Parts: sequence; C-alpha cells; structure tokens
Amino acid sequence: MPIISDPDGADALASDGGIVTIRPVRPGDRGALAGLYAGASRENLLLRFFIVPGRLTIAAELDSLCRPETRDRLTVVAWQATELIGVASCVRLDAGSRMAEIAAFVADEHHGRGIGTLLLEHLAARAKRVGITDFVGEMLPGNIGVLRMVHDFHEHTHTQTRAGYVDLNIDLTDQFAFERAVDARDRLAERASLRPLLAPRSVVVIGAGQRHGTAGHETLRALRDYGFAGRLYAINPAGRPVCGLPAHRHVGDLPEAVDLAVITVRAELVPGALKEAGQRGVRAAVVLSKGFGTSGPVGRQRRADMLRIAREHGIRLVGPSSIGVLGTGAQLRLNACLSPIRPPAGGLAVATQSGTVGIALLANAARSGCGISSFVSLGEKLDVSGNDLIAYWYDDPDTQAVALYLESFGNPRRFARTVRALGRRKPVLALETGRSLAARHTEAATPELMDALFTQAGVIRVTGIDEMLDTARMLIGQPQPAGTRLAIVGNGGGLTALAADHAVAGGFTLVPLSRDTRRQLPRGRDNPVDLGIEATPATIAAAAETIANSGEADILLLMIVGTRANCSVGTMAALAEVVDNHPDITIAAVLTGSNDDIQRFGARGAPVFAQPEPAIRALAHAQRYARWQRQPLGRHPDLPGIQRARARTLIAQALATGPGWLPRIRVAALLRAYGISLVPASAARTGVDAVAVAERLGFPVVLRSAHPAPDRVTTVRRDLSSAAAVRDAFDAVIGNCPGPTGVLLQRQLAAPVELAAGIRHDPLFGSLVRLGLHDGWTGHTARLVPLTDLDAGRMWRDLPAAASSGPRRLAQLLDTSVLEDLLLRLGRLAEDHPEIAELDLAPIFAGPDGVLVADARIRLAAVGAEPDATLRRLSPVALPAAPARPERGTLDSVRGTRAAS
Repeated sequence: MPIISDPDGADALASDGGIVTIRPVRPGDRGALAGLYAGASRENLLLRFFIVPGRLTIAAELDSLCRPETRDRLTVVAWQATELIGVASCVRLDAGSRMAEIAAFVADEHHGRGIGTLLLEHLAARAKRVGITDFVGEMLPGNIGVLRMVHDFHEHTHTQTRAGYVDLNIDLTDQFAFERAVDARDRLAERASLRPLLAPRSVVVIGAGQRHGTAGHETLRALRDYGFAGRLYAINPAGRPVCGLPAHRHVGDLPEAVDLAVITVRAELVPGALKEAGQRGVRAAVVLSKGFGTSGPVGRQRRADMLRIAREHGIRLVGPSSIGVLGTGAQLRLNACLSPIRPPAGGLAVATQSGTVGIALLANAARSGCGISSFVSLGEKLDVSGNDLIAYWYDDPDTQAVALYLESFGNPRRFARTVRALGRRKPVLALETGRSLAARHTEAATPELMDALFTQAGVIRVTGIDEMLDTARMLIGQPQPAGTRLAIVGNGGGLTALAADHAVAGGFTLVPLSRDTRRQLPRGRDNPVDLGIEATPATIAAAAETIANSGEADILLLMIVGTRANCSVGTMAALAEVVDNHPDITIAAVLTGSNDDIQRFGARGAPVFAQPEPAIRALAHAQRYARWQRQPLGRHPDLPGIQRARARTLIAQALATGPGWLPRIRVAALLRAYGISLVPASAARTGVDAVAVAERLGFPVVLRSAHPAPDRVTTVRRDLSSAAAVRDAFDAVIGNCPGPTGVLLQRQLAAPVELAAGIRHDPLFGSLVRLGLHDGWTGHTARLVPLTDLDAGRMWRDLPAAASSGPRRLAQLLDTSVLEDLLLRLGRLAEDHPEIAELDLAPIFAGPDGVLVADARIRLAAVGAEPDATLRRLSPVALPAAPARPERGTLDSVRGTRAAS
C-alpha cells in the first residue's frame, strides 16, 4: 500500500472527484500490478498489448515496470485506498533522445474517471525534468478511450493512422497549452469533489447534543432554522433527538451515505469520528473542533491522522478550527455555520482563514445588503484551500464575484494562474491587513511579491471589510465602467464638491459637459451638477437622465442629501427609472441625511452609499478592474538567439564548485546565451595599470571593483576625468573590497534615462523580474514569471518616471521595444533557470538608440523542492517529526493505519 505522504507521490482528484494517489512505482508493487492485469478484461488487455497476453508476456511487463527508475525509464502508478488501479510508463527511444515511448493501463472499472490522464500528467512532469520533450506511441484504432485521452491532453497532440495502427505524439514543450488543459480538467474535478461540501443533499452533525450554546447543537439548529433543503441527521452518545430531529449514536447507524459531516467533538475524538464517517460513505467534512495546534507533537499527530484518514476514505476536509460553511441558494439553504448573522442571498462567494474576520464580514454583508452566494471558513486549511474554491467557483452560476482573506498560500504559483483565469471571468477581491497579512504568515511573501502576484492576476486589493463589500456591491450585477469620465448630479451642495475632489484624486476625469447638454440642465450648470437642496425628485431625475443620454460620461454618481423638507424615498424612486433606462452605464448613489434604509435602487440593484468617499473608492476599484479585464492576456513571444543548453551547461559548471556570486567573465557568458550583452570593461590590478587603461579609453571613465559581489555604493566611482582621480578612486575601491580583486574600467557613458533591472528567485512564488531607476530599487516595478510581451510593456509604463512625466514622454526618451526585449530575455532566463537566485543589471543606459548594460552580477543557488504550478495535487500529508505519546481517551486504532500496512 502506498504511503500518501511520500514526497515523490501526490494525492490528486479524478474527474469524478474521487481521491487517488499518483507516485513512482516501487519493487513492492509487483504483486499489486500482477493483480491489476489478472483482473482485467480480455478486451482491455488486447487494447494494451495488441494480443491477449500470456503468462510470460505479463511477467516480462512486470519485470519492465518494476525496474529501478532511471533517466531513460520512468513509471508511475495510481492507487485508490488499498487498490492499485492504473500504471503508466515511458522509455526513452535512444540514448540522448528527447522522445520517449509511452504506455498506460487502467483497471476496467475505473475507465472514464480520468485516471489515465492523471497518470500521463504526472509522468510528463517527471519526464520533462530528465529532458524528455515528446511522448510517442502506438495504439489500435478501436482504442477510443485512449484516443480521446490523447486528443484532450492538450492542443498539441497528434495522431496518424498507418497499417492498422494509430501513431500518437504528445508535445510536452508548450507549457501554456499544457496549463490550459490541466486547469480545465482541474476545474471539472474540483466541482465534482466539492459538490458534497458546498451543495450537499444530506448533512450529519457529529456531536450535536441537547445543551444550548454548544457548537454541535447550535450548528444543527442553524441548519434546521435556515430551512436546509436536504436531509438532516444528528449524532450524539445518547442517540437522543435534538432540535426536533432524530439522532443516532453512531454514524454507521445512519440510513444513508451522507454527503457532508459537520464534526464538533473534542479534538482527540475527531480522527475516530472522521474514520467512522468515511466508512459510512461521507464525502466531505467540516471540522469545527479546535486543539490541533502545529507547535506540539500531539497537535501535529492529530493533524496527520485526520488528513490521512480523509484521504483514505476520499473525504474533502475543511478545517480544523473552521466556523463552518454557508450556501444561500434557494434550492440549498445550507447554514452549517457558527456565525449568528444570516446574510442576504446574492452573488459574492467568500473564503476566509480567520473565523473572526468571517463573522465580521457576514455581519457587514447583512448590514450593507451585500448578497452572499457561498461562504467557507477554511480554518487551519488542512485540505481544502483557496485554490480549490477558486476552481469550484469558476463555473458556479450563483457566484458573480469572489472575496478572499488568506493568511498563507500552499502553492502561490498555482494560485497566481488560477486566480488570474477566474479574474478574467469574475472579479476577485483580496483583503489585506497592513501591507499584507500574507507577508507575515507566508515565508518569503514580501510585499513586492504580493504586489506582483495581485497586479498580474487582476486581484482587487482592499484594506478593510467595508471597502471589500462596498466594492463587491459595485461589481455584482452592475455594468463595468467603460472609462474614467465621471459626472456628478444631485442636491449635495458642499458634499458634491467634496465628492468631486475625491473623484479627481481617485483618477477620474470630471468631464466638462457640452453646450447642448448644459442647455438642457437648469441654469446651464456644468459638471458637477449641483441642483441645490430644494431640487425636486423630478428635477434631479431629469438632470441625471439628460447626462446619461448625452454619452459624455462613463459613470454617473448621484449625490442626494435628505432633509425634513424633501423626500429621499421619492428621489431614489425617480432615480431608479434612470438606472433602468440605462443598463450600460455605471451608476451609483450617495444618500445621506435620510433615515430611510435604502441600500440599492433600480431593478438591477445599483448600490447606495452613505458617504462620497466609499462610493468613489468602490468606483475606482471597479474602473481599474474593468480596464484590466479589457486588456489582452499577452503572449509568450519567441526570442531569437537563446541558447538554453549553453546556459544550462554554464550554470552546472558554476554550481559544481558551489553556490555564490559568479565572476564577471561567467556572468557575461551566461547573459550572452540569452542575447544580453555587457559593455566591455578593461581590467587593472594596480593603480598604475588603472591610469594607463583610463588614458587609453579616454576620460571621463568609470572605475568599479572586479569583485563578484561588490557594494555598488562604495566600490564604484564615476566621472573620473584625470589620472589623479583614477589613482584616488583605485585606492578607495580596493580599500573597500576583500582580497586582491583588482578593478574594471569603462568609458563613461551617458543616456537620457539610467535604469536597473534584475531577477530575484523565491522558492514558493517563483522568479520575479524587476525594473527601476538607477538610484536604488525604491519605486520600482516587478512581475512574476512567466513574463508576457504585455507584462514587459506595463513594467516601464508603471515606473515612477512614467507616472510623473507620462508614458508618452518616456517613450520619446528611449527605445521601449529594445527595453521590452531585454525584460523578456531576463524573464525567460529566470523561467528556464531557477538556479539564478539574484541577478542585477545596473546601470542600464537607455536612449532612443537602444540600451547598453554597463555592469551585471549573478548569484547562483541550488534549487530545492519547489511547488509545481501545473501538477494536479492536493495538500500533502505532513507527518509529525516524532511519534506522539497517546493521550488518555484518544482513539489509537485510527492512527498509523497506512504506515503499518
């Protein structure tokens, strides 16, 4: 039996949502493989071997599959619980070939579950690591299932029929095509896997007693009172009815296999309860129980036991320390949540790690009228994560926007890709605390990394719950802003002027209205249109209708101030007609001075705010998201002249002597392999040599240390215009450098703009490409790889220099196409070679004739275990560092069942 926590294996989802384990074959698997073939049908064997194999053929196949893995022969197997259900292998055609012949076999009863595809995905990931770029093979024309699997693997697969056979070829080099196909399959599997959790047909609360105020009792009561559409069951030691519902003593006594179990028993009893639920066929569990801390051996043991049991029985697990889940759909009515507040139904799905933040968010949603479609409190996020929920909500018809409060990322690279795909379809909002709560809870998740991740993924960052829900109301069910032209209409007086100031500061343009439009307004007023506190509802509505009809504004903000002398309800009713008449214009209102609790108006529910500031802020978020969504995705362009193999060799040679900073000669060679050239530099070992070199180059010159990792502040001297200046600079630079390194001299260069670019590698997030002005890294821009052509263009447009003088002015000063090519080459270098821990190019002299890189430094480091963004896998089981001593009252029988097998 496989050990699920094996670092070389992975738990993954089949297309029906079941959990299988994919891992490399082991010699001990021979018996299970023999059983796989022995239990196969004659037709299945014929399609695999092209004949009905005899005993010797099967024995030879087992010998081949169970050989020790090499770079030329790879085999992976699929297990479901205690049963081996599939195997796939590849063998390199010839020594040094980049092609390998593949074969796969799946048990008859597991056909149609995507097991073969999962095996091929994991086999491909292993094959690419040993330099295999193409899978080839042959099959019988009647093997319809495999033909479909090959064609669906990704868009670059080819088949050709010849002489009664079908030849197949799978190109493994197009990473983007592979990712698109994997993501589509992942979403299908996640929906099947999480349906019992988020749309259960039946729920059992384990630990639901008769005492009010306990988690089990209150959860069962909440489910009953909210009107859960399915069947409800309770489990307690006495088997006594709770909340008018019949109860049982054991999950095994239930009359059916329940979809969802909500577990509220003490922490030491949770593994046993989970095991019993799995044995009865429960498919999902939410653990509200606490006491699973990660700091001590007991807590680690409990967590490992819990996740191992869940995986053995195919259970998707939320928690522990969750406050529950909620679904508001009319056909569901699921409230398995400890929050006392019931939010209105709507289009916002919420995932939060913090239970207290979740409760506050639900309370605010109820107060502001922001409708919730689904709510999941992830708790300690042992199994189900934000990535899983993003995949589920991608196709959820009830969800129009997603709100996240995540304190950590299990696989940030996968998160970046999946949330970016979701953002193209639905807005995603992320709540940050300070600069980023994730930066404090996720190792190496610096603000720079978080900025790059969220910027590229189009995530809307907010700093408070109010801001999150205000923005969600502005996004859900509303047309997106077509631009930044904003018109303000109302009776707000000074409040209207205040709103105008906030709008300009928020990036909006208060467009002057045309003469024809002003002629139709009272007293010919211009934008912002203040009609005075005495304006009637009809007057305000007519002015709003005029501007909406003019086509001169993308956004209409209505400022309404209520007094004893006017009727706010009547004004909002009149303005509702304007909203209904213009379904394509973004409209919001600010209503203050009224006791009427009006949260939305018009048939589509345009949002109403209490003050101008939150309204402008929400509109600004909506406008920026709309602009991001309209932008094309960009492409991964071909870059001529790249020599990956040469770079790979250079890096391997350098690492053979240990990690660290490279000497300049190796830096130049590595950059040259990616089409990046350094300005030549002349070396000098003494002050006399330095003066001679300077005189040959011609003054002024730049002198810098030849040390591989110099401090640029103390080891670079510029604008040296005389022999004396060179001698003094030589002495100063050598004095600041350890060892007899010497110096490098170059002719002083000048250009309109001096830049710096670089790479920083993070083991969780991947590599980051940076661009800034050559005065330090303050105010720079950064993007995570892979870098698209549009990412490169946005990087220089986001520079502070572009913001202050305008991108058009910066484009006049330098050849931006050459700069973008440099950034793309840096991105490709980082993407292909994660061993590059740090790389700096500075200074870069950029002008209308191109760019010149004066100096560079590179630090290499060995790459350890890093997350694979494309490999479909669930969170691994983390075994405790040392076995914990059993506590009294714990159910020892559920521990270590896999390890003992």
